[in-house]
Amino acid sequence: MPRTSDHEERRRQIAVAVCALIADRGLDAVTVARTAAEAGMSVGLVQHYFRTKDEMLLHAFGEVGAAIRRRADERIRAGIEHRRPISQVLAEAMTEFVPLDETRRTEFRVTRAFAGRALDNPALAAVDVETARRLREDIARAVRNGKECGEVEEELDPWLAAVRLTAVTEGLAMQVYRDPAGVNGVPAAELCASLIAAELATVFTGECRQYTAKNAVGAADA
Repeated sequence: MPRTSDHEERRRQIAVAVCALIADRGLDAVTVARTAAEAGMSVGLVQHYFRTKDEMLLHAFGEVGAAIRRRADERIRAGIEHRRPISQVLAEAMTEFVPLDETRRTEFRVTRAFAGRALDNPALAAVDVETARRLREDIARAVRNGKECGEVEEELDPWLAAVRLTAVTEGLAMQVYRDPAGVNGVPAAELCASLIAAELATVFTGECRQYTAKNAVGAADA
């Protein structure tokens, strides 16, 4: 009897195949037969795991979302370990959602394809909405943490800030996808870093007390 890890690996291979088809040929190219050929499997095996195109797309969307969150979480863990300001950590995490390299461009195509399909499919739309809510919740949590350490003013509404920063991230992702080389001579990576930093500066207007204390200790030891 196949092990659970074998099943998970096959599902992962199918998700990779779906993403490759979308990246190379668009959503319309995704069929069970083409996905099976791309994954090096039989049609019957693919259908054992996913009966329809929407099921395959939903799984691929989940895999892409998990990959982005793993990278963002790694940025956050590194920031906590080195006791860096929340605004800097959040800036790096937000950048993971912007298609600045081929991996993220493929992810962006998959997420956009999923969003388009979700317009006419309530089940997919519910997943799309929940994914967006999770991003807002993550950003709102970062803003609340910023209040606790002194980076954010007490009267600022975390949810309003989260909606705005999410909108900036999503809009910037679309702009970079359309013009990967940048705009008016400004490289995409530089443009992304500058705009995200500028938006975060309107929310994180103070300085983290932990960061200030670390600098004070360093100055005393110098």
